[in-house]
Amino acid sequence: MALLEVNDLDVRFAVRGGDLKALRGISFSLDKGERLGLVGESGAGKSVAAFSILNLIAKPGYIAGGQILFEGRDLAAMSERELRGIRGNRIAMIFQDPMMTLNPVLTIGTQMVEAIQAHRKISKKEARKIALDRLQKVQIPSPEKRLDQYPHELSGGMRQRVIIAIALLLDPEIIIADEPTTALDVTIQAEIMALLLDLCEQENVALMLITHDLGVVSQVTQRMLVMYSGRIIEQGPTREIINDAQHPYTQGLINALPQMGEPGERLFQIPGSMPSLKNVPTGCPFHPRCHFATEQCKQAMPEYVRSGNVNVACYEVANLIEQEKRMQEAES
Repeated sequence: MALLEVNDLDVRFAVRGGDLKALRGISFSLDKGERLGLVGESGAGKSVAAFSILNLIAKPGYIAGGQILFEGRDLAAMSERELRGIRGNRIAMIFQDPMMTLNPVLTIGTQMVEAIQAHRKISKKEARKIALDRLQKVQIPSPEKRLDQYPHELSGGMRQRVIIAIALLLDPEIIIADEPTTALDVTIQAEIMALLLDLCEQENVALMLITHDLGVVSQVTQRMLVMYSGRIIEQGPTREIINDAQHPYTQGLINALPQMGEPGERLFQIPGSMPSLKNVPTGCPFHPRCHFATEQCKQAMPEYVRSGNVNVACYEVANLIEQEKRMQEAES
């Protein structure tokens, strides 16, 4: 049994004029110690999926259907009291901006000690010892000094290391990292991702990484999900998708990477933009931007087909697989 299993998850936002569907029946799983990447442009539904796992969707958002099974228990059906025992304890989250996560009027030590004592009945001295150990694990210089400092006294990279240390405080089974390096410069980004990867491997913690950076995903994750307009359109082993992407959208994301172009050439760009929740196209939501689109794509959302170890929702891929089968049958 998978550590985390999401089945047919449907998340909506209740607004005047009707519900807006942010997630449309997504399903995936995460095993213990596994590293999973969620990829897509802004507005694809990556962060909504992450927040839904811990039922952190703010109103008017709500989970309209599906299951979120953690060790066989449905998080979507839990009370707020039960969820408090899971959040930060069994499943930890690293948010995009550490300055929005850390309390500016409390020292780092106070915040870490409070987080520990919220879940464990231990003394302040013992909690502070655990906090110091976690700061040492994330390689913060002079960790004893940092415990008595305020967030504004630390650099951006150090604040992000503190957030990772807080995520590790209670030895979680899963860490959800939502764009953990967005506000950092390139060299610090690489350090933070290498640190997160090493810690997850050492502690055998499952990692769910939400990002738009395919370069990071290819280096850190073992499996990846490609999201578009609230749906998972391709999922499978990271290496297999990066080396031989099946869906036209995934191909476009890879071709848009700077290293895919020649010096002096204009970078590739997927035409158009992600549709708003109010104007999601019928059928495959990517069809207005896809140069392979046919009338069939406009009628209904394609079912998943399997290509190697990858599941992909695309009529073009399904037709190519069918043609290949016919050719093989004809040859035999």
